[in-house]
Amino acid sequence: MKPSAELLSPSNHALVLIDFEGQMAFATKSITMEELRNNVAVICGASKIFNVPTIVTTVAEESFSGPVFPEIETYYPQASSGYIDRTSMNTWEDEAAYQAITGTGKQKLVLAGLWTGVCIVGPALSALAEDYEVYVIADACGDVSHEAHERAMQRMIHRGVKPITSVQYLLELQRDWARQETYVAVTDLMKKHGGGYGLGIHYAHNMVKHS
Repeated sequence: MKPSAELLSPSNHALVLIDFEGQMAFATKSITMEELRNNVAVICGASKIFNVPTIVTTVAEESFSGPVFPEIETYYPQASSGYIDRTSMNTWEDEAAYQAITGTGKQKLVLAGLWTGVCIVGPALSALAEDYEVYVIADACGDVSHEAHERAMQRMIHRGVKPITSVQYLLELQRDWARQETYVAVTDLMKKHGGGYGLGIHYAHNMVKHS
């Protein structure tokens, strides 16, 4: 009856959102913007529902890359979330970002961002080198081509990164539908951003009323 220690729970990890900015998004071709933005909304909503320590970091926000996705701003407004802006491509090499991430005290780190081959590979491999457990939300990352994204994911997996997806992340945190304190928030999030799965939940909830 004891769950695996590899499973994510609301209290055993930190989420790091890296460079979800317009300039990187414009050139992202491995995933559609609609799908990517929905997936980002799912993981942001999940982390907010379950009170997961979440760090938002940007690169050259005012001089080059632009503001973060509206989906991030919705759940983590810049005014209250303290985005960390960097010049380094590798988040792990930025002192403020490094201190914020390691300062959470979490041994498990979940990463998502743009581009997979630069903004995610750098901190993922660096964190692994310092004995952190690293998870990457593959469908909440993107790169300039399918090849670039897949090779980056493959490189990280070879080194020990654990790949997951956005819906998997949300449901792994919920884990049990008997957890009523988060049930409504989770299903509402999926109705809004969960595509066909969310539509199925919407259908089921409405049909129950007529049964």
